[in-house]
Amino acid sequence: MKFVHIADMHFDIPFTVLSKNGLGDARRLDQKIAFKQIIEYIKENKIDYLFICGDLYEHEYVKQNTIEYINHLFEEIPQTKIYIVPGNHDPLVKDSYYAKFKFSKNVTIFNENIQIFSEEKVDIYGFGFNNFYKQNSEIENIEIKNPNKINILLTHGNLDASDKEEMQYNPLSKSKLKALGFDYIGLGHIHKPYYKDEKKQNIIYPGSVISLGFDEQGNHGMIVGEITEDKKLKLAFVCVDKKEFIEEELDISNFYTQEEIIEELNKKTIDENKYYEIILVGKRSFEINKYEIQKQMKSNNIIKIKDNTELKVDLEELAKENSLKGIFIKNMLNKINETNKEDILKAIEIGLQAM
Repeated sequence: MKFVHIADMHFDIPFTVLSKNGLGDARRLDQKIAFKQIIEYIKENKIDYLFICGDLYEHEYVKQNTIEYINHLFEEIPQTKIYIVPGNHDPLVKDSYYAKFKFSKNVTIFNENIQIFSEEKVDIYGFGFNNFYKQNSEIENIEIKNPNKINILLTHGNLDASDKEEMQYNPLSKSKLKALGFDYIGLGHIHKPYYKDEKKQNIIYPGSVISLGFDEQGNHGMIVGEITEDKKLKLAFVCVDKKEFIEEELDISNFYTQEEIIEELNKKTIDENKYYEIILVGKRSFEINKYEIQKQMKSNNIIKIKDNTELKVDLEELAKENSLKGIFIKNMLNKINETNKEDILKAIEIGLQAM
């Protein structure tokens, strides 16, 4: 059996940061193009199954015409069986499209109960969210009904969750999942691909289909797999995202004004298939207003400006001075343990300039 495994498409996500630069609609179009590319791949390669492991769309924002677009593509692959497990962003709640929209005949949507769909050679187990949070799905207690068949488990959840926030999204133990004996476990929720991190790995996150922000750098796409009759698993990652979020540093230690930063960034060669976060580093002797810099960028592809610079002064030495400036700095430095350090340093900078 041949399959494609995707997750975390997040159709109609607002793309808040990109939208500030007028690029939100373009990135949402990228989502549709990527999804169509996946469907074309399935057609060309006669894929038997499409597994979608949660967060196909954003419940709060998704439009009906987007759902219709998705379903139209499902209808183009009638010979491919499509299994969807709702996640925490697209749970199977009463007013969800999973509940009220009539999807193509080849689509199966899992609910909040652990279900099994049996075919001649394959049993597919799955569990979907029926709320925006799920703390215990009982998946780790599954017993495989027919070990002689190919057994697949699909769900959306957090593998080896380590804090309270992660524990709200169907926490799962890798060791317990391995002990269940499935031939393939397809997951969603984590946006970084996880498919070749260990020997004979069969617990897989495909990652988000396209990158959703600067915390999701690197390639994004889908997992293409095959399980042979003797249960040998073959996996490959296929990149479908044509654009990339990248971070680049700019050392401003030798700059004397904010205008020099703006000039330097506006001279930069921009790749239109990349979105940039510029991180300012080094020592500075002038105030930086990153929002003003952002407004004066010629290219919309410079999405964010981050200020990681430090004042070009020795605050500890200045604090020793028996002067108004020294007393001011000493008092402010004493507040760093009580308040946000970045805010205090910014206040010191403004105070020094005023003096």
